[in-house]
Amino acid sequence: MRFAANLSMMFTERPFLDRFGAAAAAGFDAVEFLFPYDVPAERIRAALDAHGLTQALFNLPPGDWAAGERGIASLPGREAEFREGVATAIAYAKALGNRLLHCMAGIPPEGLERDAALATYTGNLRHAAAACAEAGLTLLVEPINNRDMPGYLMNGTALARRVIGEVGAPNLKLQLDLYHCQISEGDLATRIRANADLTAHVQIAGVPDRQEPDRGEVNYPYLFEVLAETGYRGFIGCEYRPRARTEDGLGWFHAASTRAAR
Repeated sequence: MRFAANLSMMFTERPFLDRFGAAAAAGFDAVEFLFPYDVPAERIRAALDAHGLTQALFNLPPGDWAAGERGIASLPGREAEFREGVATAIAYAKALGNRLLHCMAGIPPEGLERDAALATYTGNLRHAAAACAEAGLTLLVEPINNRDMPGYLMNGTALARRVIGEVGAPNLKLQLDLYHCQISEGDLATRIRANADLTAHVQIAGVPDRQEPDRGEVNYPYLFEVLAETGYRGFIGCEYRPRARTEDGLGWFHAASTRAAR
């Protein structure tokens, strides 16, 4: 198992660029985060290199996050903005060295029919997947639960498989967040096995509180074994909010890393 610290949620006791060193000191060799766009790519690249870290992935620009937008891929009339965001994300990925980009689907406005939102979404995904393919990148879709993000369009693995099939791009894959999947669907071992053919990135957090994956209703040590059995070799993103100081809650990580090294 290869774990990536999510620097948008972990080590937040420090300024963003200081979190890279903290992650490396804690034993991580990879990181991820939501968005890099407020920081010049060369400064992030320098932080990665200084601490021997691999960048796992980040998200395409989400629109107006402060106003509640969670991606614009399913919003009709925003196609030009979406394409500009794809180009920006690819430029950052080339600088940072990650091979994965996640495209947030968005929350369609009230009154927009679901089929219209899905048509806009699949059209934008076709463009983004083609642009990513030219850059040697893989594009991801991630189901997000509607408890945490009400109205989010991409909200289940069955829909993800359907959309990936409709787009038909070989570099369009699934980002399987087991926290979201447990809330929306449950039956996690079965979901992992059923979607192993499409899964290119996995994320974890404790359920129901999205804290360390060492308590709650999900048995992660067992699921790590299931992932290994399916042949998964990608990163596992630690996208959770620590209960207190990040380093004080990493016992689960050190235990998992020790088991993986045996």
